Amino acid sequence: MMYLGTSGFSYEDWVGNFYPMGMPKAEWLTYYAGEFNTCEVNSTFYALPKPSNLKAMAAKTGDGFLFCFKANQEMTHQRDDNAHVFEAFCQVLQPIITAGKLGCILAQFPYSFGFNRRNWEYLSLFKERLGELPLVVEFRNARWLRSEVFDWLRHQELGFCCVDEPRLPNLLPPLAEATSKIGYVRFHGRNSAKWWQHEQAYERYDYSYTPQELSEWLPKIQKLDSIAEKTFIFANNHWRGQAVSTIRQLRVMLD
Repeated sequence: MMYLGTSGFSYEDWVGNFYPMGMPKAEWLTYYAGEFNTCEVNSTFYALPKPSNLKAMAAKTGDGFLFCFKANQEMTHQRDDNAHVFEAFCQVLQPIITAGKLGCILAQFPYSFGFNRRNWEYLSLFKERLGELPLVVEFRNARWLRSEVFDWLRHQELGFCCVDEPRLPNLLPPLAEATSKIGYVRFHGRNSAKWWQHEQAYERYDYSYTPQELSEWLPKIQKLDSIAEKTFIFANNHWRGQAVSTIRQLRVMLD
């Protein structure tokens, strides 16, 4: 089963580009779910929501819609004395889990999370603290791309996040690997000039894909879909709704 959506849905700059002018914010998710069958929730990286908010989100989406949640930054970027954050994170997700709408958890680690024994052991601890919740790991440092790491991820049933991002030194190349029952791809854009040097975070993801660039991923996505039980494809180039265009193009190509 393939799920295609965007990284986030609640963006003011999508009004007029995706959401109709004048549409109340409370109706955005319902409108979004009318076109897409999944959404990657990035807001949980910054702060944990109230369970009641997630219950409302589940109610605004139809049967078969799945959410993927980014792990909180204290779980991936701070990593010290954070056991309580894992516990709180799992608790707030209960309304989504009860509704049967949890796709997986995405653990996006920073570039500084290098390949070493201590960090490898932290990945084991991370999985242990999440229990049975499905987990996908996104590395930003290419030094993790080793056969022994992929073998270990498969043994642990940890998913690997494939990415399309600028071709810069030590960033991940466009690999297609599935190390669990979940295939996962994130399109970050290829804005090399703004990846490291930017004033606002959104600038990094200000990028429009060409059909030729997206077509490079068709055999990769088909490979993942043939291996995994569920394959999630998310566009993170969200500035001014460019992510919507990316997924729409991909959907046509895949059909």
